[in-house]
Amino acid sequence: MPLSDTHILIVEDDEEIARLVQNLLTREGFRAETAGNSEAMHAVMARFSPDLIILDLMLPGVDGLSICRDLRKRCDLPILMLTAKSEDIDRVLGLEMGADDYLTKPFNPRELLARVRAILRRTRGETKSAGNRRHTFERFVMDLDARTLQGPDGEEITLTSAEFDLLACFIERPRRVLSREQLLDWTRGREADPFDRTIDMAISRLRKKFDAATPGCKLISTIRNNGYLFVPQVSPVP
Repeated sequence: MPLSDTHILIVEDDEEIARLVQNLLTREGFRAETAGNSEAMHAVMARFSPDLIILDLMLPGVDGLSICRDLRKRCDLPILMLTAKSEDIDRVLGLEMGADDYLTKPFNPRELLARVRAILRRTRGETKSAGNRRHTFERFVMDLDARTLQGPDGEEITLTSAEFDLLACFIERPRRVLSREQLLDWTRGREADPFDRTIDMAISRLRKKFDAATPGCKLISTIRNNGYLFVPQVSPVP
């Protein structure tokens, strides 16, 4: 998809930052619009469907965490959360609400662009390998091209883009211990810092969704001081 057809909505109440980000994205060829609060965001979304939302944590009225939680109940629209807070708890809360990634203010414009492009690449599945891309494990069926996951009863399980990308890493490398650093590099294209909880939060959400579909299942094991292991046998769907 051409960049000019990629819509990005910036939900930020600081007009200077919103304008800076909008100009940055526009110069790169994206179509970008801004909204200063939840009400303005919904008004913009009534006119067009964004491909990505850049969402500030601290907003007047309905805050960014509440907006993120509400959006996640209705869709899997990619969300990059901006926060002026550097405390680990704020990043954790954003990830728990379903944000795909986060960036702390003040941020480097190049890093913002890199995060935006990485999220769009993942959600659009631009990098695809040849051959069968449907796999089954424990009566779940995952289609890497369609980016869908079906449960044991054929029901579709909704995953955020971050959850899907993480699960894809496990599907492609089953029964191997994968470190947080490896998973973050493969899914986010960046190294982990000591406070980065992106992977841990996504794994926690995946576990809850697996358990909701098949109570008591233990598909992802924590290997202390080493990382995570995807336990079940993975087989291609004929």
